[in-house]
Amino acid sequence: MAATPRFRKDAVAVPGETHPVDETLPPLKMFTSGLQHVAAMYAGVVAPPMILGPAVGLSATETGFLMGASLFTAGLATLLQTLGIWKIGARLPFVNGVSFAGVTPMVAIGKGAGADAIPVIFGAVIVAGALGFILAPYFGRLVRFFPPVVTGTVITLIGVSLLPVAFNWSQGGNRTADDYGSLRNIGMAAATLLIVLVLRRLLRGFLQQIAILLGLAAGTLLAVPLGMTGLDALADADLVGFPTPFHFGAPQFQLAAIVSMCIVMLVCMTESTADILALGRIVGRPADAETIAGGLRADTLGSAISPLFNGFMCSAFAQNIGLVAMTKVRSRFVVAAGGGILILLGLCPVAASVIALVPLPVLGGAGIVLFGSVAASGIQTLAGAAMEKGENALIVAASVGVGLIPIAAPDFYHAFPEDLLVVLDSGISTGCLVAIALNLAFNHLGARRTAPAPEPVAAH
Repeated sequence: MAATPRFRKDAVAVPGETHPVDETLPPLKMFTSGLQHVAAMYAGVVAPPMILGPAVGLSATETGFLMGASLFTAGLATLLQTLGIWKIGARLPFVNGVSFAGVTPMVAIGKGAGADAIPVIFGAVIVAGALGFILAPYFGRLVRFFPPVVTGTVITLIGVSLLPVAFNWSQGGNRTADDYGSLRNIGMAAATLLIVLVLRRLLRGFLQQIAILLGLAAGTLLAVPLGMTGLDALADADLVGFPTPFHFGAPQFQLAAIVSMCIVMLVCMTESTADILALGRIVGRPADAETIAGGLRADTLGSAISPLFNGFMCSAFAQNIGLVAMTKVRSRFVVAAGGGILILLGLCPVAASVIALVPLPVLGGAGIVLFGSVAASGIQTLAGAAMEKGENALIVAASVGVGLIPIAAPDFYHAFPEDLLVVLDSGISTGCLVAIALNLAFNHLGARRTAPAPEPVAAH
């Protein structure tokens, strides 16, 4: 039997060769690499329902049900993205989960809706997902407005914007806890970070690629004798549990809630477009308009059907882009395996609790490497963005500066209308919009006005 052809390192398509994105790996490698993606995103998936549940008056059991449902729907959306159906799915190693962008608006909707909080939120998410699905092809046509100077800026902002999440996890995750920011929490994060770096330096081949997963396991074992994790969650979890459709009642449709979530959907689509472009460059398969449209269809369809299973709005998880960049494992089937694991976790609360044993400081230590890798990929993209030409350096400077405002000064926009905060509080969205606008002004509209006149044709 002939050996499977290997794809060249320069990621240039060659007839007869399989692109790394479309490679299938051995089962064990597929499972462990997929599990690594799940470990990297787990906290991000369960955090929104963990915040929303208590905010709208749900019990601990009901909040746990929402967390399991979020894992289940994240798995469905991830399978839509990676495997694809018809024109749905980017068919890239793209992970989907509950969007953080919707947390604040959903809490506000829930408090205003009282006992009907969850049905009203679900109704708004369904409408927003349907609207996004209709708009997806039009977003796909915007790809020509995302040259390297824009995508490099956005990728860098994605990584930098995610780093505070890792820092928060490293301190314990709960700002009201007595041990938040304690030496024990930060020390555990630092130990995990050191373990990951040492493993990346000493290991080779497949073991090097799963260094993050090994580091998470080692950090969790270190946390056991320190009392930072235990087996209580396993004892209290059910073996099997299916997210009953419309568990909290039939969706309700209120105009104010729908408008709010539609704005969130547009923000998520903007961020997902940037994420698709970033991932396409990292895996050596640059995203075209069709790929972006397919990816956005998967995002929006996943969002529209998630409330059926008690889930929320779905969008791309940028932290997993960092994992792809670091491990160099570019197969979309690996991430599809991660989607399958997410579905199983949603159906098996005991299995979900195993992943939940990883303390947040341990996740934070690994997250510093993951999210930093995204920023490094953005800087690498900017290196090829012809910064010496025109006003490209100015575009990057202004866009990064504006994008860093929500990170460096979280209360900067406190006096602005609440509806605008959905966009302004996202450094990725504001930085992306500024980069697009300045690129249009300096490299498109300005280029037409200042284009040199053609040289006269020499007489013969």
